[in-house]
Amino acid sequence: MAVMVDALVTLVVVLACLGAIGVLAAARVVKQYERGVVFRLGRLRSDIRGPGFTMIAPFVDRLNKVNMQIVTMPVPAQEGITRDNVTVRVDAVVYFKVVDAAEALVAVEDYRFAVSQMAQTSLRSIIGKSDLDDLLSNREKLNQGLELMIDSPAVGWGVHIDRVEIKDVSLPETMKRSMARQAEADRERRARVINADAELQASKKLAEAASQMADTPRRSSCGCCRR
Repeated sequence: MAVMVDALVTLVVVLACLGAIGVLAAARVVKQYERGVVFRLGRLRSDIRGPGFTMIAPFVDRLNKVNMQIVTMPVPAQEGITRDNVTVRVDAVVYFKVVDAAEALVAVEDYRFAVSQMAQTSLRSIIGKSDLDDLLSNREKLNQGLELMIDSPAVGWGVHIDRVEIKDVSLPETMKRSMARQAEADRERRARVINADAELQASKKLAEAASQMADTPRRSSCGCCRR
């Protein structure tokens, strides 16, 4: 009898341990900013797990967590020739987020890498289609163009491009010196125009004063004649 009791206790303990191991193997926690995508025997299941505690079938299911937060991705500086034949280096930053967790895992091998490559390609394309003046002074329009170019393929990857911003446009040193000389020449030209205008106004005032002084004796002599 004692042997049977011991065997029963051992069995209960073993089953309890197996149950605990099974629960631990099945239990998963999905964070607030994540979504859980379940694959059962390699096949995608339709139920996307939201934040909180969830269970999967041990050794059968695999839970992949996808971050749904906005990602800030720097785009390495790209070198290109503008439409007016100026060599420039332009870097940018892309803000994007996953909107379809399942598509982000199934449609593309690595959605972050795919977005990065598309951003670099689009940035080089924008450089070739733009004039230097556009890159320097019309960035908002170029940012919108980049956003559309990257977002178009990214939609199929379950990714939405929130916005794209061109950070910096680097020019060759010779171009920088040329622009500095041009700016200095413009400042000197404006200064000459201002000085010339000031001299013209001063000469007009002197002429008016001289005219008034010349009229004063005439008026005085006329007054004497009347007397």
